[in-house]
Amino acid sequence: MNFTKEQIEKAAKCKSVDELLELAKAEGVDLSKEDAEKYFAQLSSGELSVDDMTDIAGGACCGNACAQC
Repeated sequence: MNFTKEQIEKAAKCKSVDELLELAKAEGVDLSKEDAEKYFAQLSSGELSVDDMTDIAGGACCGNACAQC
């Protein structure tokens, strides 16, 4: 799934899995409860930062042959 940086920042502010699911629905993102639980756990534990999630979502790459790609 590709998420925008703004969506990831909003997700990082969620206080529960249910809140994350509500946000996904409002953003038009089809997110299963299982995936929401996984993402929420990663964000809550500090395992992944907002920047890490942005990188995963493809937000860090410029599309050129650079060191980040």
